[in-house]
Amino acid sequence: MSIDLDKFLQMGREVLAQQPFSVLVGAQLDALRPGHCCLSLALTEQLQQQHGFAHGGVISYLADNALTFAGGTAMQVPVVTSEFKLNYLRPGIGQRLLARAEAVHVSRSQAVCRCEVLAVQDDGSEKLVALAQGTIARLPDGANAAAPAR
Repeated sequence: MSIDLDKFLQMGREVLAQQPFSVLVGAQLDALRPGHCCLSLALTEQLQQQHGFAHGGVISYLADNALTFAGGTAMQVPVVTSEFKLNYLRPGIGQRLLARAEAVHVSRSQAVCRCEVLAVQDDGSEKLVALAQGTIARLPDGANAAAPAR
């Protein structure tokens, strides 16, 4: 079965647009195909901490969402993040932040994914800011992710 990658990316952008926090921070889905995702945002002053570089929560958000897009598109079912680990490597300083994620192992119930978060410099070069690995879990059939847990 062949996937129309333009339609796939458009579907991903529609999902991202339904996430109020993603809209708030100005996240953009730059690339999406099964098991792979590139998510980015402009590193505005509002997303920086007091020393002038990206707030750790912004870096964590990018990694989390990119991991989940990669895992969800690999499994092609509704998913949530089960867990992830993030290593901050250097301050996020630059014009944009990019999160590139890929699924490295996929089963029926979960996907293990990894992600690089990079800062794009004025000259277009990229510096590695953080590395993440996470487990993305399939939602039970009929589950509504927006429903409160009971």
